[in-house]
Amino acid sequence: MIDLVRRLRPALLTAALLGAAPALHAQAPPAPEPLVPAPASDGDLLVVTPEQAAAVERGLAWLADHQNADGSWTAKIGYKLNNDYNYTSENNGHVGVTSLACMAFLAGGHLPGRGKYGECVEKGLAFVLDSVTDDGYITRQRTRMYSHAFATLFLAEVYGTTRREDVRQKLQRAVDWIVESQNREGGWRYEPFAPESDMSIVVCQVLALRAARNIGIRVPKATVDRAAQYVVDSAVTQEQGLGYGHPAFSGAEVGTFRYQKDVYSRSSFPLTAAGVTALHGLGIYSDEAIERGIAFLTRELPRFNKNEGVRKGGHYFFWYGHYYGVQAMYTVGSPYWEPYFEEVRELLLSMQNEDGSFPNRTGPGPAFGTAMGVLILEIPYRFLPIFQR
Repeated sequence: MIDLVRRLRPALLTAALLGAAPALHAQAPPAPEPLVPAPASDGDLLVVTPEQAAAVERGLAWLADHQNADGSWTAKIGYKLNNDYNYTSENNGHVGVTSLACMAFLAGGHLPGRGKYGECVEKGLAFVLDSVTDDGYITRQRTRMYSHAFATLFLAEVYGTTRREDVRQKLQRAVDWIVESQNREGGWRYEPFAPESDMSIVVCQVLALRAARNIGIRVPKATVDRAAQYVVDSAVTQEQGLGYGHPAFSGAEVGTFRYQKDVYSRSSFPLTAAGVTALHGLGIYSDEAIERGIAFLTRELPRFNKNEGVRKGGHYFFWYGHYYGVQAMYTVGSPYWEPYFEEVRELLLSMQNEDGSFPNRTGPGPAFGTAMGVLILEIPYRFLPIFQR
């Protein structure tokens, strides 16, 4: 049994996890001061290089130039199928991609209606708010729980800086939908209320709940506890079959996290990054599963980056692997964070297209790749609360 040593940072998270109240309904703190986009070094934090800052600005400019009149970004709407991506629509605004693009602007210091790209964020916010259904599900053109989680996270970050009542009301409904659709396993799947769960979906919901809870949105303690148990149960704690990367791999290596908690389910670099980040999002910062996961990510980073099937063309495995990988390493800090991010940063700078976009050949498309690439490069800016220690 893994020992859950919980060193909880936010006071609100402590109350929820330790049972101070059956549900969190804390009064939100006052709105923070306007963001000042001036990234700097802070002890063990990396200095933002001129090349990195220029790549972020080029990526944001590309996103601004490709925003639709209704505030959305066009992307392929579909679903993962093994290592491929099946799509049912490709000419509609994508609520999940729109949320990620808007978060890229927020992470660069641009708020709704304020900053160089404030209008882009405002228009994107209007599109997302208009996509919240009466029951709280955020969806358009049959987008699924991935998109709902990214949209909920975006609304939480906006509400944390604006305290807009229209955002709060729909954010609470979106959080309630996550709570209501949690299954008996303690997780979530691609479709709401599915009986099975998987790590790639669970981590999205966990981070959305964390962001919402941290700014005073009601989240039941039972939801957090059950999600934490699911993530812990997904960690591989003993040898099972052949090691990760073996041509005949059919098991899972110690230190990894499984796609599903079933003992025969696969594990991978992206899933392990998701598992560690999910534990952090649940307020668990010191645990054997985290230590082993970080060791695995550190050891396997060169191999993952050299996998042309994942890296070339910006496969969605590549983007979500590093989106969660940088968050996992950033939270752990030195000596893991700096070498990890330096390697990833160098790779991303080499992948950016001349027009400022980042590729995503397998997945929703370039708007998704660009939003992800920019978000990863922006984590040292420390503007988004979800990207802060």
